[in-house]
Amino acid sequence: MGDLSDFQRGQIAGAGLAGASIIKTATLLGVSKAAASKVMMAYTNQGKTSSTKRNSGQKPKLSQRDCRTLKRNVSENHNTVAKVRAEFNIHLENHVSTKTVQQEIHRSNVYGRTATAIPLITENKDKSPKNGEMILKPGCLMNGNGQINCPS
Repeated sequence: MGDLSDFQRGQIAGAGLAGASIIKTATLLGVSKAAASKVMMAYTNQGKTSSTKRNSGQKPKLSQRDCRTLKRNVSENHNTVAKVRAEFNIHLENHVSTKTVQQEIHRSNVYGRTATAIPLITENKDKSPKNGEMILKPGCLMNGNGQINCPS
């Protein structure tokens, strides 16, 4: 009964309402007698043919609106996932973990370092000489004539 489509279940229930026997319905539709019997019994007892276990499992922690808000915040602010989670939890009743935020970002097709703020210039990278300045090796000295003396 689990592998039948909703359309097949409806056909079986319709055949049962039309007065066809279980054996005739099963052979006509190409399903087993047990499946046809279960669908007809479920329809006569409960009034429905579909399985009741459709929405089983854990419910999503974030609504679709929360996911849209999260994606918008990530694309605009480029913060780390921890900062995004902290800002996001301020507005939610049920707080979410960093892993949940990261999974939702990935479900939104945002990958890589998009959510991480990377500074373009840091103090260590900005060591280039400016306006004729020279960078000396450690231990080298410049005399008054502009000559550089480095110990060998």
